[in-house]
Amino acid sequence: MKTSIRALWMCAVLAGSRASAHHSFAMYDTNQLLTVSGTVKAFQWSNPHVILWLVDGPNASGASQLWTLELPTSPGVLTRIGWSKHSLQPGDRVVVEFNPLRSGEHGGSFKKATLVDGGKVLEVKLGPPAATADSK
Repeated sequence: MKTSIRALWMCAVLAGSRASAHHSFAMYDTNQLLTVSGTVKAFQWSNPHVILWLVDGPNASGASQLWTLELPTSPGVLTRIGWSKHSLQPGDRVVVEFNPLRSGEHGGSFKKATLVDGGKVLEVKLGPPAATADSK
């Protein structure tokens, strides 16, 4: 009996530690949508969330800003919706839409990117699949 209680306790501890490792997206202002044009510095294909590093500018004073944009899901989910680790490459010129950080720092939650050369649009649309005529 003690062994089963110990096993149950271990499962609860492990489940709790895994759940606490994931963070909230409350740090992003979902009421604002910013658009920035720039060049991909890096596309970090890693768990738990993919990160896009984007350099904008230069602005009127000649300065550039580095933006850190977090995609709202994992590489596995992105793969299932058609993305790959090669979807964005260093040097790609893009126009990106995102919800900014509430803190005002240069970062945000990625929504959409449009490649300047070619016009390809990359979006992250999560949720249940849309109903089709066949499913009605």
